[in-house]
Amino acid sequence: MKADQISIFLENKSGRLAEVTDLLARNKINIRALSLADTADFGIFRLIVSDPARAATLLKDNGFTIGRNEVVAVVVPDRPGGLAGILATLQGKGINVEYMYAFVQKSEGNAVLIFRFDEADKAIAVLREAGVRVLSGEEMQKL
Repeated sequence: MKADQISIFLENKSGRLAEVTDLLARNKINIRALSLADTADFGIFRLIVSDPARAATLLKDNGFTIGRNEVVAVVVPDRPGGLAGILATLQGKGINVEYMYAFVQKSEGNAVLIFRFDEADKAIAVLREAGVRVLSGEEMQKL
């Protein structure tokens, strides 16, 4: 129930994001979710894409420095307190959220959030036990 995330390390200069998105677009790889964090000198562009293996190879072959991580997609009720309930469940079991970001599309009227946990397998088990829907990588690519 984990999905592949690609992290691209970019110089913080004009045009670098456009290069990545253009390269993926020309090769018909769809961006499904994204997050961008930056500092003065560089940024980390995190992506969930329609074809992570091909995207990783393509980006490396075009000189980009990338990393691959496993993340967890969680269906969160799209109402006040939906996220608070998920986080309380995780906190109760001592699971740390390293970072998170939202998916670009809702799933059946719910929000979908991407989480990076310090203990992904434990987080998945805890969430499932609490009745929280965790999406597979294949399900994420189809949303």
